[in-house]
Amino acid sequence: MTRILETELYAPVKTFLEGQGYEVKAEVGAADLVACRGDEEPVIVELKTGFTLSLFHQAIDRQAITDLVYVAVARGKGKRFLGALKSNLKLARRLGLGLITVRLPDGHVEVHHDPAPFTPRKSKPRKTRMLREFARRVGDPNTGGSTRVTLVTAYRQDAIRCAEHLAESGPSRGADVAKATGVVRATRMMADDHYGWFERLERGVYGLTPKGREALPEISAKSG
Repeated sequence: MTRILETELYAPVKTFLEGQGYEVKAEVGAADLVACRGDEEPVIVELKTGFTLSLFHQAIDRQAITDLVYVAVARGKGKRFLGALKSNLKLARRLGLGLITVRLPDGHVEVHHDPAPFTPRKSKPRKTRMLREFARRVGDPNTGGSTRVTLVTAYRQDAIRCAEHLAESGPSRGADVAKATGVVRATRMMADDHYGWFERLERGVYGLTPKGREALPEISAKSG
């Protein structure tokens, strides 16, 4: 595979800006590309073959010179690049930076975002869900920063309480499980059987599956 060079991005971006009436020059001071048009604010573009933290560090430094700072990267292919583009577009918006991609085979330049002040939009539903989960979760059963492990959520804690009751009392009606455990949605939870721990034995009556009995000692220990 031929290695892409940052210099390959310069000509397409320069041509694109010149088409909008800018005079463009490379490596002016610390900037990869500077474009000027009349008495307007200068435009600075930092070039990289791909998204890196140093690219954003450089762009932030250039904001001491002008508000019109862009990052430009070579456009990749596939879902992996699209995912990176989406994530880094959010970052660029938050930092007040513009973002450009360059399709090197044909030199196509696409401006995904222009520099602008950023004011985050708060999501009241997401905040409500987070605080509800915080309030319902018993204790602090997880370790911050954990990856590739099953997290103990309030929902899982409720399911464990239902499973522990069934293990101790045997098959039970959903209403009785709810009353004994304090899990108001016990019947719905056992009917949905998200974890494969519950089975419906007859109308309104639930018991533990073999998987639930096998997992109960481990899940109870983790939840504590």
